[in-house]
Amino acid sequence: MLKQQLNFKLSQKLSPQQIQLMKLIQLPTQAFEQRIKQEMEENPALEDGKEDRVDEYDDIGNDNSDDEYDTDSESIETEIDVDEYLSDDEIPSYRLNANNYSADDEDKQVPYAAGTSFTQHLKTQLSTIRLDDIEQDIAEFLVGSVDESGYIRRSIQDIVDDLAFTQNIYTDEETVEKVLKKVQRLDPAGVGARSLEECLIIQLNRREPTRQVELAKDLLERSFDHFSKKHYNKLLTRHDISEDDLREAIDVIEHLNPKPGGAYSGNTRIVEHVIPDFTIKIEDGDLQLSLNGRNAPEMHISRDYSNMLKGYKESKEKTKAQKDAVMFIKQKLDAAKWFIEAIKQRQQTLMVTMSSIMNYQKEYFLSGDERNLRPMILKDIADEIEMDVSTVSRVANSKYVDTPYGTKLIKEFFSESMTNDQGEEVSTREIKKILEMSIEEEDKRKPLTDEKLAKVLKSKGYPIARRTVAKYREQLDIPVARLRKEI
Repeated sequence: MLKQQLNFKLSQKLSPQQIQLMKLIQLPTQAFEQRIKQEMEENPALEDGKEDRVDEYDDIGNDNSDDEYDTDSESIETEIDVDEYLSDDEIPSYRLNANNYSADDEDKQVPYAAGTSFTQHLKTQLSTIRLDDIEQDIAEFLVGSVDESGYIRRSIQDIVDDLAFTQNIYTDEETVEKVLKKVQRLDPAGVGARSLEECLIIQLNRREPTRQVELAKDLLERSFDHFSKKHYNKLLTRHDISEDDLREAIDVIEHLNPKPGGAYSGNTRIVEHVIPDFTIKIEDGDLQLSLNGRNAPEMHISRDYSNMLKGYKESKEKTKAQKDAVMFIKQKLDAAKWFIEAIKQRQQTLMVTMSSIMNYQKEYFLSGDERNLRPMILKDIADEIEMDVSTVSRVANSKYVDTPYGTKLIKEFFSESMTNDQGEEVSTREIKKILEMSIEEEDKRKPLTDEKLAKVLKSKGYPIARRTVAKYREQLDIPVARLRKEI
């Protein structure tokens, strides 16, 4: 028996152009500029800058009788409407140009200084140390093993093995240890240490041997574990010292550098510079939003390509080679027109989305107080601007806004809501701010535990559980009570 079934399936597929538009929306300013540069390199029909408008093509007729032609008894048909690409009247100006939103934006070029690397800086200093040929090779290998923080995070035995296998240098642990001590005399102080304890002690050895410095060194050498865990009572008993002595020694240690490699000014590690995509200003009590002009480049279609199409149209005898050339030109023009329009759509999407966020959080942007942040999720903005949640997410996750209170990542303005003791919905950001302020106001000799912090927040109208307090505290990168203790 035959069975017939009728199934309905609803699906949505994005075109390649729509996918690329979503990718453009997601790009921050710097990446967007690189994308434009790439597109211009790949598409010669796309040019930047303002277009010099001319009217030399206005008198071109709309006769398409030559679209069909014969060459060598072979009929070659084309559906290319050349006039569509020649007539400026059929192409809205907004598709051919992208205007700057911010009149006072400047195209600032940030100069980059080329300096010596941290490793090269250390190798240069080796010439000031008396070393024989073997020790020189070992020292250079040790310097090459120093990470960006200034540490050598490998055992001496591993270094001995690597010297034998990779450098064909056969030595022993004693020799490597001897050379390492010499490497640790290099600047900055503490470089070449194998642990935090050793790094701090190396720095103290270079200090003037005062009573506080000697005590600090004694604490690190004999009681580093107790010190790192802030077991102050055990330190007082073990070293038979007063609280004032301990406080002075701790002050000396706190002024040491735990990452000596990071102090080197010539470190050439690439640091990503944040370029705000938006700017919010307060003028006469109102918020003013502007888009970074670098997100709105001026672009237009190349006139040279229009000239090529004009030559094709006026040609009486059309060859297959000409048709192939026109097909290529058509593809490039289509791509250029779409890219310019995509830039325009990107600008509109960014402005609409950020404008909605700004209005939603108006009270915060006027005051700068994070306690005024309203609970806001992606769907709130998506519903208001009638766009998909994924579009809002692409804008929020990668864009920055310059506010009177600093440069902020847009996604930081989004937060879940919680209900206070009055039944009002408040932002979790507000609760975190109250938690942070409560920790700042605590007695540092007796820091508040998470359970006590939960009681403090409850007394202020925010009934949350201890585990929630612990989660928010960790998100704020605040240590537990024991590690916040001060003497």
